[in-house]
Amino acid sequence: MENRTASQVVGLPREVRMRGVLILLAGYPATGKSTFCSYLLERHPGIPVIEPDDIKEEVWDEVGYDNAEEKARLELRVWDTYYRRLADFMEMGSAVITDYPFSGKQRPTLSKLLTRYGYRAITVRFVGDLDVIYARSLARDLSQERHLGHLMNHYRKGDYLEDRSKADALVTRELLEERCVGKGYGGFVLGSLIEVDATDIASIDKEGIVDRIEELVSEST
Repeated sequence: MENRTASQVVGLPREVRMRGVLILLAGYPATGKSTFCSYLLERHPGIPVIEPDDIKEEVWDEVGYDNAEEKARLELRVWDTYYRRLADFMEMGSAVITDYPFSGKQRPTLSKLLTRYGYRAITVRFVGDLDVIYARSLARDLSQERHLGHLMNHYRKGDYLEDRSKADALVTRELLEERCVGKGYGGFVLGSLIEVDATDIASIDKEGIVDRIEELVSEST
């Protein structure tokens, strides 16, 4: 692509400006990342979205598992599939959105893909008050809309648990803090960073965040 000034890029169609960009919606769980993703797609329709949790659910439904060890081994298949799908889109030069509470565990492979395909990364990191977020996370887990595989150390497609408070892998407040702080959900970043206080999801300035993403893309084009 020929060199263009930021002002010239602003006048380009959005789908052109967003090529070669990986947008990572990272940070704490239950912070409105999926809701924000929907708004981002309203502004930039057609950008593919890859969510590791969707792949987990696909694999759990296809294979199932009988204990925590089997579930952990399936994670290898999940991430292999995720990175392969991500690479496929990057090879085409498409902008990609990915939504997950990433940690240092994923950073090396993601960094290699960014380098291999010459991509720019923008991380939108959602954080907030852990007590509020835990209450929201627990309510989500207890809902029947949540895939049961997230809550159990044994699962086969078609399993049903009426009282989800009895699930054997519910995330506790202590475990949430260990993941967010100790494991590094709250510190993950690749490329440019936009940090969002998602304690009150309703107050998130979705328009302002997308505006900032567009500014960052324009500055690098």
